[in-house]
Amino acid sequence: MAICNDCKKLVMRGGTKTSSFNTSNLISHLFKNHKEIHAEYKRKMDAKTPKKGSTQLSLIDCAEKKTKYDKNHPRAKAISQKIIGCIALDNQPFSIAQDKGFTKLVEFLEPRYAMPNRKYFSEEALPELYGNVSNHVEKLISDAVSLSFTTDIWSSSVSQVSMLSLTAQWLDEDFAMKKAVLHSQECRGSHTYDAISSAFEGMFEKWKIPKAKAHVVVRDNARNMAKATMEFGVASLPCMAHTLQLAVNGGALLQRSISEALAVGRRLVGHFKHSPLACSRLEDVQKELHMKAKKLQQDVSTRWNSTFYMMQSLVEQKRALSAYAADYDLPAMLTATQWGIMEKMITLLGPVEQITRDISRAQATAADVVPAVVSLTRLLAKEDDSDKGVKTCTTGSRL
Repeated sequence: MAICNDCKKLVMRGGTKTSSFNTSNLISHLFKNHKEIHAEYKRKMDAKTPKKGSTQLSLIDCAEKKTKYDKNHPRAKAISQKIIGCIALDNQPFSIAQDKGFTKLVEFLEPRYAMPNRKYFSEEALPELYGNVSNHVEKLISDAVSLSFTTDIWSSSVSQVSMLSLTAQWLDEDFAMKKAVLHSQECRGSHTYDAISSAFEGMFEKWKIPKAKAHVVVRDNARNMAKATMEFGVASLPCMAHTLQLAVNGGALLQRSISEALAVGRRLVGHFKHSPLACSRLEDVQKELHMKAKKLQQDVSTRWNSTFYMMQSLVEQKRALSAYAADYDLPAMLTATQWGIMEKMITLLGPVEQITRDISRAQATAADVVPAVVSLTRLLAKEDDSDKGVKTCTTGSRL
C-alpha cells in the first residue's frame, strides 16, 4: 500500500511483490480525489514527453553532444568564418579570440565549438577571408564598363608609417553605385611622382584593371600626386574637400585678426584639455548657469572644419568662460572684438562646413561639386553688414 501525502489514504500499489508495483492506481487516486494536483502532474509529464515525430536521444548521441567539434567540422568552420568576419568588419584585434567574455559568449551559444587561438585567425582564417573577398571584388570590377578612383597618401595618428590607398567606384548593370577599398600599401621613402606612379602601376596590375577602364582619379592638390597620375597615363581631378581646405585655411583663417583670435582660443582649449582641475571647475560653472556640461573642442591643423567646431564650442561656452575667468586664472581671454569676429566667422563659414559634409559623404558624386561651387561663390560675393571685420576673408578665400 502507498500513503497519499495529501489525504493520507492508503492506495493499492498493484500487487504484493515489488516487481508488480505500478503507478496506475496512484494516478487514478489523484484524478478522482485531487483534481488540481493531478492537473499539475499531467502538465509536468507532458513537458517531459517528446513531441510527436521526435525521438529520444541515445546514449551515444548524448555523449556526442558533449564532444567538441573538430576544427574541420562544417559547423565549426562556419562559426570560425563568422568570428573572423566580425574581427574584420569591426576592426577588432585577434586577441578577442582569447578574451574571457567573448569566449564565454561563444561557448554559451555553441558548447561544442572549441575556440581556436589567435594564430589560427591571423594566419589561416584571415587570408582565406581575404582571398574570398578579393576574388568577389575582382569579378565585380571585371564586369564593370568604367571605374572611377580616389587616392591619397595618409598616416595613422598612432604610427609614423605613410600609406598610399586606392579606392574604386563603379556602376553595376542595375546602375547602382558600388565601391571598394582596393589597396592600401606602405609608401616608403620620398613621395616622388615616380614612386607614386610606380605604386599605381603595381596596384592596377594586382587587380587586373586596364588603364582604358579608368574614367578619372580623384586626388589632392599636391603637385607630386597630379604629376604621378599624369605620368601613369590616367585622367585626374583635385578633391573638392581638399580644395576647400586650402581655400579656407589660406584665404580666411590666416587673416591677422582671425588668426590672433584663434591663437587665444587654442590657448583656452589647451588649458582645459591639460588640466583636469580646470575642466571640473568649468563643469561646476556650467551647472550653476544651468548649461549642459560640455568640453571645449580642440582643432586639428589639417582639418579646417575642426577649427570651425572649436570656434562654435568657444562661442557656445562664452558665458561659462566669462564666469570662470571671474573666479579663476586663465592663460588668455578673448576680447569683445575677438568674440565678435568668431561669431561672424561661424556665420560666414557655416555654408562652407555644410558643403564639406555633403561632398564628404560616401554617396557624394562629382555632380554635387558644380552646384556647390556656384552657390558658395555667389554667397561670398554678397554684400552684408554682418561681414564687417571679416569682409577680407570672403575675397581672400574665393574658389
